[in-house]
Amino acid sequence: MKLPAFKLERFFAKYEFKAPYLLSSSDCEAMTIEELLSLEPDAAQRFHQTWLGYTETQGNPELRQAIAQTYQTIDIEQILVHAGAEEAVFIFMNIALQPGDHLIVHFPCYQSHSTIAQSIGCEVSGWMGCEANHWELDLDWLRGAIQPNTRAIVINCPHNPTGYVMSRAKLEELIAICREHNLLLFSDEVYRFLEYRDEDTLPAACDLYENAVSLGVMSKPYGLAGLRIGWIATHNQEIYRAMAEFKDFTSICNSAPSEFLSTLALRNRDKIIQRNRAIIAANIERCNEFFSHHADFFNWAAPKGGSTAFPSLKRSIDVEEFCIDLVNQQGVLLLPGPYFDYGKQNFRLGLGRKNLPTCLEKLENYLKAIAA
Repeated sequence: MKLPAFKLERFFAKYEFKAPYLLSSSDCEAMTIEELLSLEPDAAQRFHQTWLGYTETQGNPELRQAIAQTYQTIDIEQILVHAGAEEAVFIFMNIALQPGDHLIVHFPCYQSHSTIAQSIGCEVSGWMGCEANHWELDLDWLRGAIQPNTRAIVINCPHNPTGYVMSRAKLEELIAICREHNLLLFSDEVYRFLEYRDEDTLPAACDLYENAVSLGVMSKPYGLAGLRIGWIATHNQEIYRAMAEFKDFTSICNSAPSEFLSTLALRNRDKIIQRNRAIIAANIERCNEFFSHHADFFNWAAPKGGSTAFPSLKRSIDVEEFCIDLVNQQGVLLLPGPYFDYGKQNFRLGLGRKNLPTCLEKLENYLKAIAA
């Protein structure tokens, strides 16, 4: 397998750690180790006593138990911990797909959802959300797209970059389609629990469908990207076993300090998630006000979940040129839509960081400068 450059990550490699105002981040506000340890009285002492030998390849049992508690029907033997979500995506694609298989992917998408399959020799069809209809997905299109060689469907909900959240009824209908055609369902749920209304929080796909693989991570709802801990949950033991065996050729096992800190965070998940949802809620209010003031320049619709939105330019300006000029002139980083293989007008805006108001002030300065 030969993979092309990961366009989005190369863009971030160039700008993310140089730009002072990140307005495109997909994760929530991070915290320090000290802040995380303060959540439990004796956590600092226990952390200092963490054994730095090899860890279990499946993941620390205590961590897997904490993860399993976020599902309804999953136990620790159905949780496989990875070095971040990206490793899990890579491994799933490699064990589930063969050259000549067909994959249907929720679009726009994070590049690895499609590129890894293409590099294996698979045909990939994009199941495109409809921007004019709040990025809604068309199940009739999906039914017509299924081929005899279709092996799996990939969804991401809440969705990066649009913030789309499908209904419970649509998810159940999708699962019925998968079951009818004996398809795997890879459900990227890394933004799960960041829905803005509790009633919009969907069950994990693995709790509803025996051939679903649910993906989770510490980066997004918990704001702990630096721990590099992700996982899959599935009832499909054939898929689980194959992923565990493939992992022996990638990370083998995970960081012991990261597993300790992830377990601590998951035990206190309600407090952390409420904090991050409050940040997002305040930022959406600020964005509603900002984009209302600039309705002649931008299209804006508030998302329903997650920590990203995907507005667009109304002007006939190439969005990548706009974003690069913005970061060069004001130090504000937005992510152009072409890095999701989508158009030339949309851009990803991150909603999970506390400094969003300052970033919008700098964006305001830029708009005034180019209008002068």
